[in-house]
Amino acid sequence: MIHKLADVKSKKIGSNTDIWQFSIVLENARIGNNCNICSNVFIENDVIIGNNVTIKNGVQIWDSIRIEDNVFIGPNVTFINDPLPRSKKYKNFLTTTIKNSASIGANSTINCGINIDKFAMIGAGSVVNKNIGKNELWYGNPAKHKGFVCKCGKKCNSNFICLDCKNLKKNK
Repeated sequence: MIHKLADVKSKKIGSNTDIWQFSIVLENARIGNNCNICSNVFIENDVIIGNNVTIKNGVQIWDSIRIEDNVFIGPNVTFINDPLPRSKKYKNFLTTTIKNSASIGANSTINCGINIDKFAMIGAGSVVNKNIGKNELWYGNPAKHKGFVCKCGKKCNSNFICLDCKNLKKNK
């Protein structure tokens, strides 16, 4: 479903993907199946979004951003793609990759060239300027490593075990 008030130029939109009002998707963007692109989202050309992705309101996805399957992007997350921005001087942008099943909390800023690995979780309001490992929990400004999360999203105990589902931290 593409809302009648959305401006979607791309033809590379998967089945069962919803794009809500006031969102803009440029011509070369690729969006997978069963995604939910909420209101007021801007998606530039050199963007790849996997399947089952949720992008909440007020997010801009700039060139060279890669989002894999089952990722959650909270409201007003800001991505940066240029390490040395200058008006009207465009360069090769640094690629940022958000791996399968990662979650980024509301109002976080993700600097360019960052990789956020599988099942990682970024707390709301964080500024991420380092790569984030698998199942890692980071938050703060600047974001710091604060522990590990299970693939279910719950924080693991000091033995890296989820008390809810009893899984180890490095879930497959």
